[in-house]
Amino acid sequence: MNNTISYERYHRQMILKDFGEAGQQKLLEAKVLVVGAGGLGCPALQYLTAAGVGTIGIVDDDEVSLSNLHRQVLYSVADIGSSKAEKAAEVLSKLNPEITIIAWSERLTTQNALLILEAFDIIIDGTDNFSSRYMINDACVLLDKPLIYGAISQFEGQVAIFNSKNSETDVAVNYRDLFPHPPKENEVLNCAEAGVLGVLPGIIGTMQANETIKLITGMGEPLINRLLTYNALNNQLYELELSSRPETISLIPQNENAFEQMDYEWLCGSKIEQYEIDHNFFDELLATGSIDVIDVREPGEIPTIKEFAFHHIPLNKLQENIELVKTNTVVTICQTGKRSLQAARQLIDIFGTSKKIYSLRGGIIQWKEQHAKQLL
Repeated sequence: MNNTISYERYHRQMILKDFGEAGQQKLLEAKVLVVGAGGLGCPALQYLTAAGVGTIGIVDDDEVSLSNLHRQVLYSVADIGSSKAEKAAEVLSKLNPEITIIAWSERLTTQNALLILEAFDIIIDGTDNFSSRYMINDACVLLDKPLIYGAISQFEGQVAIFNSKNSETDVAVNYRDLFPHPPKENEVLNCAEAGVLGVLPGIIGTMQANETIKLITGMGEPLINRLLTYNALNNQLYELELSSRPETISLIPQNENAFEQMDYEWLCGSKIEQYEIDHNFFDELLATGSIDVIDVREPGEIPTIKEFAFHHIPLNKLQENIELVKTNTVVTICQTGKRSLQAARQLIDIFGTSKKIYSLRGGIIQWKEQHAKQLL
């Protein structure tokens, strides 16, 4: 990393009142970790890189896919199949070669989270699942790291700063003070299930970058202990003042060993079940001609299915339509495999071991993607 300020590069922000050379130097010395190089992470990374944050870390184990590109504009069609973390680091290094960018193309887990987070000053949560959010929050509390939170769904997004104080007398609020316990499985759909307007993560991710810069430089009024909600349909903004809840501290692992033993996937009900099947096994079952396929999505969801016969029974109507199940083998499907997993559990509760019940891993989207690849 170059410790010399590039006056030409940063001139437009350095001439701002209360920013100046001192503010730019603070950015240059800062270390920010972005967990998730997706919808939220991409804009946050781009603007932090451009602003001159001296060291930026990126953690993401996912690969670029075509379905990402309507909102993750850091990538292009040529990047499909590439590691998001590595590709993001490559593109960002071209934007600003004067800073240090470190990429981890791996999943953040209880085994590596504390080690990775410890080296950074501020953590940005750009993830899209509850198990990661709770794990990142708890790690930040243990390490006493400020956490820039962001979340999006459909047309609405949220931003907040957790685990930070406005003054010495303040009590730092963390994510569990707002949401002590994870929602029940599939009670809150992720973007893959519920959808998201492509520009929304750009807006919220940029807000996360803005809050990060304010926190580093000491400018303005960061969203410490406040939750900002933005609605893209009507441009309405509203804030909630957040308070700490003493009882929630018992929900957070008390030390490194307890954290490493914590099973966040179990906590958030996202453990992969043994009755999930991949697209190959699903094709084999379809070939037998003796299975019931149940699409548990809501009416009108895309993509449509024309490749095989199926029953369309929305998840909330499943138990009252079990008479449609005629065969001894049942496969439930949905958009990405989340709701179908819940449907499979419901059917197992009803039929027990009298039928073979499966859920299609990755849902109809992944199944169609695999078949499209086979045709190439």
